[in-house]
Amino acid sequence: MKLNRTSAFLTAAAVAATGLLLSMPAWAQEAAEAAEEPAAKGTSFLSVVFGGTAMDLIVWLMIFLTSLATLALIIDSCVCIRAVKIMPADLIETVKNSLAEGDLGAAMEACEATPGPLSNILMSGFNSITEGYDVVLDSVSSQASIETEKLMQRVNYLNLCGQLAPMFGLMGTVTGMVSAFGSLGTVKGAAQTAALAQSISSALYTTAVGLFIAVPAILGFTFIKNNASKIILMMEAMTYELINTLKNSEVKEQ
Repeated sequence: MKLNRTSAFLTAAAVAATGLLLSMPAWAQEAAEAAEEPAAKGTSFLSVVFGGTAMDLIVWLMIFLTSLATLALIIDSCVCIRAVKIMPADLIETVKNSLAEGDLGAAMEACEATPGPLSNILMSGFNSITEGYDVVLDSVSSQASIETEKLMQRVNYLNLCGQLAPMFGLMGTVTGMVSAFGSLGTVKGAAQTAALAQSISSALYTTAVGLFIAVPAILGFTFIKNNASKIILMMEAMTYELINTLKNSEVKEQ
């Protein structure tokens, strides 16, 4: 009886030892994969940018260039598209006083000394003074349309950046997903997890950065465009007011 119990105990111990030995390689593999997992989780932004394919790097380059262009256009528009710069108070006062006195030469000299949209419009009207008041109005209207178009081109480029940024982000998403699915058939084990994390991170990062650029670009475009439209209306009103002064001075001379 004791012999049967001893045999049974030895048999159970042998089975347990055999199972333990057989399971040791699997445990070793799991331990190695667990040791490699923290490296895969530590994916930084710089590693996402520079760790992708050549196509991913090109997409990131386009996104960064768009962000720089957006920043430059916003600063340029805020500096240049201002009423004090487009419609200098000194120029308006000088031209108004000169035309009121009938001194067209002094008004033209003031415009030449202060170049800008308003000066260009006034000079167009002054150069047509000998052809009649109606021709002067037509010249002023044509030149005002040209100056308005020049002014709005700066704003339109900002709108273009707002449209391109999310498109580049979407392009990066597509290339990242292509890389992710491509790694499924070429990489195995823990390396496959790292490759998937890298590709998916790149895809999501490009989308997020593209939207992050597009939002201020669109907001800047809206505010700057409204400000430019307001300044253009003020400039047109001021131009016709000065031209009316010229008409009145002509009537007095006659």
